[in-house]
Amino acid sequence: MPRKKQAQVRLFCFPYAGGGVSAFHFLLEQAPSDIEICPIQLPGREGRFTETPFTELDVLVKSLYQALLPYFDGAYAFFGHSMGALISFELTRLIRLKGQVAGPVHLFVSGHRAPHLPDPRPPVHHLSDLQLIETLRQLNGTPEAVLNNSELLQLLLPLLRADFTLCETYAYRSELPLTCPISAFGGLDDSEVSREAIMAWREQTQGSFQARFFMGDHFYLHKEQANLLAAILAGLQSTSRDL
Repeated sequence: MPRKKQAQVRLFCFPYAGGGVSAFHFLLEQAPSDIEICPIQLPGREGRFTETPFTELDVLVKSLYQALLPYFDGAYAFFGHSMGALISFELTRLIRLKGQVAGPVHLFVSGHRAPHLPDPRPPVHHLSDLQLIETLRQLNGTPEAVLNNSELLQLLLPLLRADFTLCETYAYRSELPLTCPISAFGGLDDSEVSREAIMAWREQTQGSFQARFFMGDHFYLHKEQANLLAAILAGLQSTSRDL
């Protein structure tokens, strides 16, 4: 992953449960040339669907650290939506703990409550397939055509169950707040994550903090692509002025 000559910062993107790099195609297509978009394809999805997905966040984060360490060779930032927000947060804390490289210049977290808050919802990873499908329907992130296709569901459900297990068995550990700026994003109509839960990310940084809410539900990013990209670019520009 050689750095693009014109790129000033790399933006590593981490997906939501069941999602893959295709969720970030809009960033690859629309981001300016001075931002190098680096979507992370996790095992068990899209081009890596034959690989076993992770079910423990700590194990996944350690694996990501080893794989991505050579690419933390300049200014970089993290963006993660839902599960991806949790991954990017814990990866940032592991980078700080290891002390081998500088951490991200900015952390963009989206569609996930602040990690120190308890999950207000009952776990779903142990539900039956029918109950899990109904949960997906309520989240509104999976096309109805997929939910009605038994063959696709046979491929998708094990991955989603693994991702939900990873998130729902996560145990937050109290540490000093991060020093990098955090921007926390959410959907105005997200029934899964409240505005207060997004605002609570403020407690996780000693640096600057900004919250931004977009029109839409938990998966607002699919319809608010231009506004989301603008918010990310504004955050990176603000960070570059402070460096």
